[in-house]
Amino acid sequence: MNHKEGSIRQLLRVPVGPVDVLRDFDAGANPGFPKDKGKNDVAQLNDQLDPEIDYRQEQMYAEGLQNPESAPSILLVLQGLDTAGKGGVIRHVIGMIDPSGVKIHAFKKPTEEELRHDFLWRIRKALPSPGDIGIFDRSHYEDVLVQRVEKLAPPEEIERRYGAINEFEAELVAGGTHLVKCFLHVSKGEQRERLLARLRNPEKYYKYNPGDVDTALKYDEYMTAYNIALTRCNTEFAPWFLVPSDDKWYRNWAIAQLLLETLETLQLGWPGADFDLEAERARVQALATK
Repeated sequence: MNHKEGSIRQLLRVPVGPVDVLRDFDAGANPGFPKDKGKNDVAQLNDQLDPEIDYRQEQMYAEGLQNPESAPSILLVLQGLDTAGKGGVIRHVIGMIDPSGVKIHAFKKPTEEELRHDFLWRIRKALPSPGDIGIFDRSHYEDVLVQRVEKLAPPEEIERRYGAINEFEAELVAGGTHLVKCFLHVSKGEQRERLLARLRNPEKYYKYNPGDVDTALKYDEYMTAYNIALTRCNTEFAPWFLVPSDDKWYRNWAIAQLLLETLETLQLGWPGADFDLEAERARVQALATK
């Protein structure tokens, strides 16, 4: 699908081919952000985005209620290392749209029941309904990232999963789901500062997990795993977007832009009345006024 030059979808789109995240992408960059604006202007820019996103999301939601067999849905996939800001993005996006049309799922360590099934079993259960926006805090990519780095599955099984993911995503797109897969790229230095910030503030202790340091010590290994996933599962129908996330304000603005541009591609309208409009207008006018 083509997008206008300079669109966020175009600027953040991971190019097809081998990827080296640390070489090819700057976690502190702000691609597409207006050159005459700065951090202090973000709130105003978001205020302008808010009604546009809300209007189009309501149209999609209405279409889902009226025509569920043909209504589109959006699945926003958020992947990133600890502290990359997946929770912050969710809070920001939810603040822009009607939560009744949003389905959020955070994928944790698989349960015993989930482990008895194929890795995509639990993913299928959490997919958005027609007309809805689904948000995944982590996703099916954990099964080729964490499980690869931590050696939780045999290499041949990890290898099989890349193909299974591409087939699964092709199936979703064919069924009317539009995927927006975002890798929130945070640098080693920024990750360290965010972990330290949690230890400095008693109000943030709840967010700190000693296991996050164990993961941070394997930063390079995780980047290698992301390089493979962003290379092997970056298709035309389900591309990856790399969102520089050292600047939280840019990260949130960019993903809101991605969501708006995706909604715009759907060319949504308002579903027509599925009742006799004139008859219902007459009935309402006949209601008692006191």
